[in-house]
Amino acid sequence: MTTLTASSVVVSPDGGPFHDDPAILGFYRDLAEPFGATVDEQRLRSGRNVFHKDLVDRLVQSEELSGATADLVVVTHALPDVHPFTAVASHLNMRLGGGAQSFSISEQGLAAPFTALRIISAYQRGGRSRSAALAVLEQTTLPTPHPLVDSGELTDSGVLLLLKNGEGLQADTVESSDDAGATLARLRELAAGGPDTLLVTGPWVQERDFGGTARVHRVAPGSYCTSVWLDLARHWRQWQRDHRLVVLCDVDPLSGSGHLAVLHSTGTAG
Repeated sequence: MTTLTASSVVVSPDGGPFHDDPAILGFYRDLAEPFGATVDEQRLRSGRNVFHKDLVDRLVQSEELSGATADLVVVTHALPDVHPFTAVASHLNMRLGGGAQSFSISEQGLAAPFTALRIISAYQRGGRSRSAALAVLEQTTLPTPHPLVDSGELTDSGVLLLLKNGEGLQADTVESSDDAGATLARLRELAAGGPDTLLVTGPWVQERDFGGTARVHRVAPGSYCTSVWLDLARHWRQWQRDHRLVVLCDVDPLSGSGHLAVLHSTGTAG
């Protein structure tokens, strides 16, 4: 079973200077202008300019991940990188020993890390991975308007999870729905599981009372794709000790789709 064994978090790291490269600005314009969008160079100059590579480098420096290796590396993000020409999954692979199959998942909104967990679980059930790394990255410097970034509520953040086979907090199922109402109904079903169940709801889940006797942990605002994964990385050892089931859930504010991961606890954290 896919089991969480180590984690690291970075939130609001120091930014960098604007990367003044005409080729990158040209790429942005070629990408955006055919669809009627306008690239605003000032947005890039005044942004925090935290590259995905910067987030990854900080995440692997965690003492908890010292010496970690992986045979499968999956990098996920909802918002694009500042620098569009960096193979971040390959870079993380190099930082974790260089022997992994590696790829990225994007263009799915906050569904991306849920999809990644589903893929990693399938790899490990099939015996194709013994040690997987899941990175969830979010940076807020964009060349064009974006409703979530422009609201000022998001900060640069990243999560790295190391997933192996064994006892502990294990991934059970990943569920998705195009209807937010169906996702909330599923949370109400799970809330009936009793105080041994913990519902971890992201900042985009509007409902607060799910009935039942399950405990609820609400993730603070400030993230989009990293949402519930930030608090999982911070608290998974405590949650593993205190709860039989841990349910991660968030609803994408742009698409309305809901995503849910059920993890169950066996044994104690290492």
